[in-house]
Amino acid sequence: MRQREAKLGVDGAAAPWKEPPQPQQRSAAGRWLDAEAAAALGLAPRTKRAPYCSVINVVLAAFVLTVPTMVILLGARASAPPIRISAADVVRRGASGERSYDKLLGGLLADGFDERSCRSRYQSVMYRRRPGRRPPAYLVSKLRQQEALQRRCGPGTAAYGHALEQLRSGKSGGDTVGAQDCRYLVSISYRGLGNRILATASAFLYAVLTGRVLLVDPSNEMGELFCEPFPDTTWLLPPGFPLASYTNFSISTAESYGNMLRNKVIRTDAAGDVPAFLYVHLDHDATEQDKFFFCDEDQRVLRNIPWLVMRTDNYIVPGLFLVPGFQDELGRLFPEPDTVFHHAVRYLFHPSNHVWGLVARYYDAYLATAQQRVGIQVRVFGSQPNSPELLEQITRCTQKEGLLPEVLLAAADPVAPGPSRKTKAVLVTSLKSWYYEKLKGMYWERAAATGEAVSVQQPSHEEFQRSGARSHDAKAWAEIYLLSLTDALVTTAWSTFGYVAQGLGGLRPWVMYRPDNETHVPDPPCGRDVSMEPCFHAPPFYDCRLKRGADTGKIVPQVQHCIDMSWGLKIVHRG
Repeated sequence: MRQREAKLGVDGAAAPWKEPPQPQQRSAAGRWLDAEAAAALGLAPRTKRAPYCSVINVVLAAFVLTVPTMVILLGARASAPPIRISAADVVRRGASGERSYDKLLGGLLADGFDERSCRSRYQSVMYRRRPGRRPPAYLVSKLRQQEALQRRCGPGTAAYGHALEQLRSGKSGGDTVGAQDCRYLVSISYRGLGNRILATASAFLYAVLTGRVLLVDPSNEMGELFCEPFPDTTWLLPPGFPLASYTNFSISTAESYGNMLRNKVIRTDAAGDVPAFLYVHLDHDATEQDKFFFCDEDQRVLRNIPWLVMRTDNYIVPGLFLVPGFQDELGRLFPEPDTVFHHAVRYLFHPSNHVWGLVARYYDAYLATAQQRVGIQVRVFGSQPNSPELLEQITRCTQKEGLLPEVLLAAADPVAPGPSRKTKAVLVTSLKSWYYEKLKGMYWERAAATGEAVSVQQPSHEEFQRSGARSHDAKAWAEIYLLSLTDALVTTAWSTFGYVAQGLGGLRPWVMYRPDNETHVPDPPCGRDVSMEPCFHAPPFYDCRLKRGADTGKIVPQVQHCIDMSWGLKIVHRG
């Protein structure tokens, strides 16, 4: 098994650690500032005593870093007008002209939102050491077009009301709907949080490719966990949707595309009546007929249907790269194909103020001052929740790849601490606390061989998954986001939780392979993933052009098999 995965491109070499630029100073919010940022704020170097006026500047600078929107009073007179400075503008360009906070992520995000309604949208950039990949200009323009479409055709508009009337009547509207350019895609929200994020991101990308308005089923706290991504409109499907039972659609639903093809209600080789809506079933149990969705001729049929309802618990985007009709547009949107999810998840998913409070408070308390931050995401699939074998796999992986230090023997003298001692914060996320306790005990009871001070933390341990529970999902979303703020990430194979974290952080993780049996530690224990993209767990195995079964991991260069699931598909960049 390991040999097969090695052939799929496992890169086990660890990138060497790089320390942050020195000297550094800490802001009142707990984040370290490099010399350029400190100079831009008027902070004096540590090696010199600051004059009285500089001390005042330090106090003011510390104050402005603690809030998202700051007011600095300039001038000696109390009547001097305040100048309001956005959090993203606090750190200006330094002497090199390179250091600044880009709150719009290179144009990925639209400006103009009320920052108080969603503090994470523009504040999160201040918590990241790496800026992430810059979006292409064409993608930025396409996002602005999608936002305009959402406003023109979304809930509350005349076009939306007209489309609902057509849906109630069962009529497609024919050329009228096409002329208005208002077609819709409803994404059903279900299963775990990671699955819901992957499914919604997939639906959004399909909506952008096909010119549809995205409406997200509000079930499972989607409105409470995430901010609205589109300006001046909503992405949540309002109450009163005519298809009252849409959340119960399944593989057996008569209006599913696969069933309508199978029963010859719809044909790809002949014109026919266009239904008012159609259900797209792309769940893990989708049939071969359902997966004809990834064929060109089937997309031509779907293009004319005003309403599509989609259920998936997968990241289906690798399958869209198999559709010849989408390939040119995908190439323009994503010249670096391995950034698709990275851009989509940063654009769409901003933690609500409640969740952002969980993230910011935990980060400032436990992660902000560490020179190196390592995230370890532990998903237990087997029947043994407290597995010594999995614990050994974690320690072997992290120590072999240089992510965590080995420890000295109990009888050995500990490394003497000093002011230059390196600090490393380890963030463990798991439903169980056993793995965190064992790792924490290991670095408490014995000294690190490198002399580093290693702290191990775990925000929560819910013991079992409770999808749809508000408190549970809020903690899960906060922990995903915290993982994305680390410098290096270790994830568990097959876990959608880890997929979302790596995409948000722009991290190519080390993936712990799933063992052949629960009493066996894989050798090697982990490998560096080939990209930061999620894996499509239930892809098609059909060549639409040749009309026969095929290895879809070998059809286009942008798609290959995943290292954690040999039959899955992953987007890669071969440039």
